[in-house]
Amino acid sequence: MKILLVDDSKALLHEHERVLHKAGYDVICAEDGITALKMAQSQKPQLILLDMILPQMSGPEVLEHLKQDPATADIPVVVLSSLSDKNREKLIGAGAEEYVEKNSLTSPTGINLLPKLLEDIICRINRKRGIAFRDTPTTI
Repeated sequence: MKILLVDDSKALLHEHERVLHKAGYDVICAEDGITALKMAQSQKPQLILLDMILPQMSGPEVLEHLKQDPATADIPVVVLSSLSDKNREKLIGAGAEEYVEKNSLTSPTGINLLPKLLEDIICRINRKRGIAFRDTPTTI
């Protein structure tokens, strides 16, 4: 499965990219909103992990553009944010599939939990869309 990972923190971007690659995902990365939109259109990821605070174009603006563009409207977007959970309903109403606070991505022992959380989220998205998990391509 190809994932577009969007975050302006190079440290977080590299850490999440590393653990997702190790878990078997094909990961492409963007550090700002404009690059994220271009990559979503050209690379056609199957899932987008989107930070909210980005340079050049904010996460909510990126989400809005993604959902208005017929070429990217069907790509599920999972918001990863350090902002509080109070934004959850607004962002889901704007088209995000899920909202995950970044502080929930690390276990008390320092293990990155993103691959496990992502597996659960992908299963929920697939059930909602009527796709069996085994039917989800693992490579492009």
